[in-house]
Amino acid sequence: MIKRKKSDYIIHSVDHAFDVLEAFRAEEPELGVTQLAKTLNLHKNNVFRILATLESRGYVEQNPRTGNYRLGLKAFEAGQAYLRHTSLLSVAHPEMRALTQKLRENAYLAVLRGDYVFYLDETIAEQTIQVISRLGTRVSPHCTATGKVFLSYIEKAQLEEVLSTRPLEKMTPKTITDRRKLFGELKKVAEKGFAVDDEEWTLGLKCVAAPILDYYGKIQGTLSVSGPSDRLPAERLQEEVIPAVMKHAQEISRKMGYLVGKAGA
Repeated sequence: MIKRKKSDYIIHSVDHAFDVLEAFRAEEPELGVTQLAKTLNLHKNNVFRILATLESRGYVEQNPRTGNYRLGLKAFEAGQAYLRHTSLLSVAHPEMRALTQKLRENAYLAVLRGDYVFYLDETIAEQTIQVISRLGTRVSPHCTATGKVFLSYIEKAQLEEVLSTRPLEKMTPKTITDRRKLFGELKKVAEKGFAVDDEEWTLGLKCVAAPILDYYGKIQGTLSVSGPSDRLPAERLQEEVIPAVMKHAQEISRKMGYLVGKAGA
């Protein structure tokens, strides 16, 4: 008996529904029926019926002002469920929780997606003054500790591509916007194994980040801690925060297969 390929079992209506969902992107968060039909080469009536089905299940929602559609809460929940089961997240979260308990400051897990830093996970400290959540946000890499770590560990060609996408925006008076100064800063980060954001993204906020490496020594993410400047003076950063962030980042790296301190790394 000849075994059939899995592609032979595809239900085309379901396949088209996923085509519709995948058409929504960051650069085009809202789409209309006509636009979707043209992009996907589907009949408008079919697209409308697919959208109606997805809307009834909460995977898309209609903007009452424009009439266009956007991804709904169920799509976000499905994405979060996937992220929670990936290796990096499952390995990193216990270390993040331990780091937050130790320092009583928020800890974050981030990845580089294209030319942006994207925050995948966070653990929140119980503090009277809370730092605004970064979960799900994306920022330019030149102005954050997390971003500077990524820029220090990626290949030169990728670095040039990321930095050539847009000007280095001045977020605060302390933001590094000169490429030569930034390259000097990145060299120091690579040598030390951590980066500090000294109010370069937001005034009154400091951050420390360290790389998470895989078996091959390639950066897969970053672990960081941030808090108000008055809770993170220079002395505390050097004596407590930086060592703790590096220790837990190294532990995540070890669990990802990286041999900390191995020759050539």
